[in-house]
Amino acid sequence: MPDLRDQLRADLTAAMKARDELRRDTLRLVTAALKNADIEKGDPLDEAGLLQILQKQIRQREESIEQYRAGGRDDLADREAAEIGVLEAYVPQQMSRDEVLEAARAAIASAGAEGPGDKGKVMGPLMGALRGKADGRLVNEVVTELLGE
Repeated sequence: MPDLRDQLRADLTAAMKARDELRRDTLRLVTAALKNADIEKGDPLDEAGLLQILQKQIRQREESIEQYRAGGRDDLADREAAEIGVLEAYVPQQMSRDEVLEAARAAIASAGAEGPGDKGKVMGPLMGALRGKADGRLVNEVVTELLGE
């Protein structure tokens, strides 16, 4: 199986040949972000690092959608949503809220957490286990909700 970077390059070439502007532009932006991250780190990123950059790109677009919708720019929000669709093909399927809830309950039980003050005991191990599989904001929200009960 080709690594993620090779897959992105191949898909960019295919999008250019097919004259698929949305896909081409999105993949160019992601490729540039990956190159910048490589330069910043000093070494090429590993697969986990590549996935983190892709997930960051998706989060940035989600935030942009909120801002565009608040500003009445649905055309720009729709383009950002389409870009998210392109990027989601390269990241693993994210866990649902119910799956995060189940994992959080297990982490709370194993840490012996009893209230909001024990959130730190839960979040570290839980985020380590769910890295790349679930959005950190969702995990934080679920743990806060569970410990607040």
